[in-house]
Amino acid sequence: MYDILIIGAGPAGITCAIYGARANLNVGIIEKEAPGGKVLKTDEIENYPGFDNVKGIDLASKMFEQCLKFGTEFLFGNVVKINNFDNYKEVILESGETYQSKTVVIATGNDVKKMNVPNEDKFYAKGISYCAVCDGALYKDKDMFVIGGGNSALQEALFLTKFAKKVYLVHRRDEFRAEKHLVDKVKNNPKIELLLSYVPVSINGEDHVTSITLLNKKTSQEEVFATNVVFPFIGFEPKTEFLQNLDILDDKGYVIVNDKMETKIKGIYSIGDVNSKPLRQITTAVSDGATAAIEAEHYIQNELK
Repeated sequence: MYDILIIGAGPAGITCAIYGARANLNVGIIEKEAPGGKVLKTDEIENYPGFDNVKGIDLASKMFEQCLKFGTEFLFGNVVKINNFDNYKEVILESGETYQSKTVVIATGNDVKKMNVPNEDKFYAKGISYCAVCDGALYKDKDMFVIGGGNSALQEALFLTKFAKKVYLVHRRDEFRAEKHLVDKVKNNPKIELLLSYVPVSINGEDHVTSITLLNKKTSQEEVFATNVVFPFIGFEPKTEFLQNLDILDDKGYVIVNDKMETKIKGIYSIGDVNSKPLRQITTAVSDGATAAIEAEHYIQNELK
């Protein structure tokens, strides 16, 4: 029986494990891939306190090493269901293994919706980025391409104008689905050029992105544009399929929590990018993880007898 069982080993989950283990709790962390989450796939990070510049793989490794140092048990597997009982939770893996814990912390994050074009996976962190805040400054004074037509795409395009020589905003329709005030800001920004009724066909290059091929839907002609970076912002999908039996999700599939990272179910917490929240960064994930660990400790001490 674990005190805290964490599902997901990104920055949020790892931080929760560190805080829980340091409180002398029996902590396990379950991950179906390599520990580190999106940080592991990020080339360079320049906005994490204490580091002027750090490779994502290095930061993820240091976090995980610290997590293990304090006695967290690492469990490899894919969680398919959580059962809620009065004084404990049961976590079921795809393999059929089951674990019991006094508390469970969900830290599974989300997946970006992909463009589904050739070379998209090949150039992840090598010219394809899903985080303008993280990587925009790395391409200062370059031409940047943003894909999408919703609020996120327009907000990120506006943010990137701080660094870019020019931002090309690619949208498959003539009209945006974003809020009008954002559309007006984009249209009035001299650094943004709209490519409407265009869709991406392929991302091109050898070791790094050198161009993007777009299809002009009106002319049916393909056009190639030189660039070193593409930011797709066509949406996200939370990793919450295994939570469908629990009434803790919003209408978009994200987990609903209060400021203590508590779900509506006692003893089940949720942290990081899987939560319904306005900002998703390493720093906010770390904050969530620390909060959940402290609250889980209080719950175990004060409410479980």
